[in-house]
Amino acid sequence: MDSAKAYQKCLKRLTWATESLKLEISQSKLEHITDLIVQPMTGPWRFFHTPQHIFEVGGSKDPIEVLAALFHDLVYVQVDWSIHFNVGYYISPFTKEINGHLTIRSQSDLPADTIFEIVTSVFGFVPGQVLNPYAGQNEFLSALVAAKVLEPFAGAPLLMQIVACIEATIPFRSACEKGLTASEQLLERLKFTTQKFYLLVTDAELCETIKRGVRVANRDVSSFAHPSAARFLANTWNLLPETNHNLSATGAYTVADYRLAIQKMEGFMASLKPEVIFRCFQDEPRRHTYNIFEYYAKRNIEIAQLYLKAKLVTIALIEAISFTIGLDIPLVIMMGEVPLRGFTFMRLEHFLPEVANPYEIKNNIEQEVWNLLKFGRAKSNYSDLQHSPIATFIVKLIGFNGIQNQCDLAKQFFLGNISSEEFIASFENALAEKIIYALQELFESRKIAVSHCYKFTSNRKTQHH
Repeated sequence: MDSAKAYQKCLKRLTWATESLKLEISQSKLEHITDLIVQPMTGPWRFFHTPQHIFEVGGSKDPIEVLAALFHDLVYVQVDWSIHFNVGYYISPFTKEINGHLTIRSQSDLPADTIFEIVTSVFGFVPGQVLNPYAGQNEFLSALVAAKVLEPFAGAPLLMQIVACIEATIPFRSACEKGLTASEQLLERLKFTTQKFYLLVTDAELCETIKRGVRVANRDVSSFAHPSAARFLANTWNLLPETNHNLSATGAYTVADYRLAIQKMEGFMASLKPEVIFRCFQDEPRRHTYNIFEYYAKRNIEIAQLYLKAKLVTIALIEAISFTIGLDIPLVIMMGEVPLRGFTFMRLEHFLPEVANPYEIKNNIEQEVWNLLKFGRAKSNYSDLQHSPIATFIVKLIGFNGIQNQCDLAKQFFLGNISSEEFIASFENALAEKIIYALQELFESRKIAVSHCYKFTSNRKTQHH
């Protein structure tokens, strides 16, 4: 979705939501707020957290949910590497950077501001607190912008509900020591905030706010419950260049750049518990629906874990071999170019031999991963090759048990506990030798291509004389 379409759709959503809530906002102000939202969301590093994402997260039925979703990803420091200047205007009076960390200003350094105090109360944050990028920093700052932007038009009770829905999108939280879920803890803070600031909101309305937050939060992570693992992984792949900016320069990033991105994603998936992905509160969502969410999340994570191990083993072997050439070798040198329309590039897989007795698939998860490796993920915004021919070849030779074993060795290789030579030698079935031979053939094909260019220039010189 281009910026112009995103702007028009955002303005339409914003107008509908504010009119539904009977907020009196002029057209020029609505346009200003739309600009404020769309500009950061269409930044150069946004591949997943885009305007399309916030439209999906907001749904189309509840205006509070729509408003919360429009603002919830406005600040994403580890993706954008900064805070957009226009957004910073609303944040800087309340936060500052100390030793590279965003921090809420100390009590003596804060302006008297009730709305800011409501936001911090909803989040359970305090003056002087160092913000954690992985524990609510972005959601807190986004909620603060939402509250300050809408403050001239909305009362404190409504702002608190919007802020609560944004707080609910802090992902992957387990129950606290008391056994309370994130939603139950949020309800406690909302009750405290309502009493502290004398907000006229009933307990029933607070419970409804929690349900709104649950719906927003569940839509935010809805791809985990996609029935298609290929689609789930396509969304996952959109996250890679957001936090690994080198990958956005197609054809320029190194083997190590790509390996590090896969390694981080594999580590994340390996540690992720399916039960902390989706949220429920009272009858939202209904138990049957929640069980479906949890079933697909568990299945998709299991598939992703094995898929990423296969990808990681593959790139680890390529990286180990690349050390014979240098330390910062572009991935396209080792693998060949990503296919482009109108161009015919020879890639590494073209030189791999047929496997006489390939590994036999053992179960449904292996079958899913095999299909993803051989035929590819669904199309994503990131222009990486969708299928994985080298990983497919490796699985044919050593199977998924071999992938598991080699993944453990790969991690030892990354840590420097074993050498690149030791890692290469650890593969069975002469696998490394077959990859190395294919690389030699790839390099030879490039040599031949360049020699044709030399012959062409030589002929031109002969004709000229």
